[in-house]
Amino acid sequence: MALIVGDDLCGKRGWMSVVWAATSPESGLFHPTERRSEVVDLSDRFNDLRSRGEGYVEVRSPNRELPVLILAFRGDHAVVHLMTDAERMSLLVGDGTVPSGAEVEVPIMDDLAAFTGSFVLDIDRAWDLVHVFAQTRAVGPLGEWCEL
Repeated sequence: MALIVGDDLCGKRGWMSVVWAATSPESGLFHPTERRSEVVDLSDRFNDLRSRGEGYVEVRSPNRELPVLILAFRGDHAVVHLMTDAERMSLLVGDGTVPSGAEVEVPIMDDLAAFTGSFVLDIDRAWDLVHVFAQTRAVGPLGEWCEL
């Protein structure tokens, strides 16, 4: 996947912007209205959700509808999805945090969904990957993907 640079790299406040939608920390429900902000605002939302113990976040470039990176987490466990077009979705292969035969539930929008340990990551690693994507738009270096 190509690296895309320059969205707002030299913008008003000197940070690249990102488009995202996420769970509301107040209601605990997914708020689908996208917001364009600096990456630091996305980080703040993630930290608010982490304080709640769970959340769901969709992230993309302001210049392109796709790819969209999705982070779903509950407690210390996370699942990362990648939507490359309207019909293709992939899951990031897990990091061994959870045995492959075990199941973990994370929120997908407003419902809980179960994933095997084969696709579960430690929340800190998952957030680092999302943060890198938000800054670089590159998905290739994030890890191994399994198309659904």
